[in-house]
Amino acid sequence: MRLPDPQSVVDARGLRKHYGEFTAVDGIDFEIRRGGCFGFLGPNGAGKTTCLRLLLGLTPMSAGRLRVFGLPMPEAARAVRSRVGMVPQADNLDPDFSVVENLQVYASYFGLSRRQVAERIEQLLGFAALGERRDAKTETLSGGMKRRLTLARALINNPEMLILDEPTTGLDPQARHLIWARLSELREGGTTLLLTTHYMEEAERLCDDLLILDRGRILARGAPRDLVAEHVEPEVVEIRGDTGGVLDGEVLAGCRSERLGLNLYCYTRDAAPLLGALHKTPGLTFSHRPTGLEDVFLRLTGRELRD
Repeated sequence: MRLPDPQSVVDARGLRKHYGEFTAVDGIDFEIRRGGCFGFLGPNGAGKTTCLRLLLGLTPMSAGRLRVFGLPMPEAARAVRSRVGMVPQADNLDPDFSVVENLQVYASYFGLSRRQVAERIEQLLGFAALGERRDAKTETLSGGMKRRLTLARALINNPEMLILDEPTTGLDPQARHLIWARLSELREGGTTLLLTTHYMEEAERLCDDLLILDRGRILARGAPRDLVAEHVEPEVVEIRGDTGGVLDGEVLAGCRSERLGLNLYCYTRDAAPLLGALHKTPGLTFSHRPTGLEDVFLRLTGRELRD
């Protein structure tokens, strides 16, 4: 019998979830190590949110074995949820309550003393940069403030693991960078982060380890930098415009090319010959950059739209 790793916060084996004839999670194995940031990436319908619900015991699994903090799920769901914080996709704050009242009400679910709640709220107001808005009704807050309040609320019980389901969707760059900074502080302080996101930059900045899922199956796993090195060439040239008859096969011979509309993406280990030809070709706009996690994601999951 395989013994659980004491450093694993989550240990999933053969995890499977069916909804009728639809398979949302298709027999996957993964571990989440303590104190890092673990990411679930995938297009819409890949199974990311279902995995989160299984980890919290909110959805019963169809097959497999799952342990969180060494406890069997879903039997220990209540005990596990008391040690976890959750930032959902959509803010579900109470609009009739002030910032402080939202935190107080949520704290009441965890049996904390008044003194503990008061001290924790003051800490979190500073952490979320909401001290000056403590008495404001949530309906008067900006989108970034609401997201920071939702994050603060998820931390009221000082959780060992924080689950973040697309935490910065719809935020402006300033708000996004502030939340990234706060999440990095939490990770450095020993909180395990579990992240789903459609922002590849977010995953590259925050995640130590991640899964790329599609149709409930694992396509790849590893650190962002390792996945880039394994699955794509180091450079990409994006050419915008009609390249028909302009670039010959010899110029493109050293490239792996993907076309989307009038855009041509040329992945290569040496972009110099192609760039030389492009500089001599009028009428085309192009850009050159190192490849990243988004290139890996698109190669593994495709470029077609998912609804």
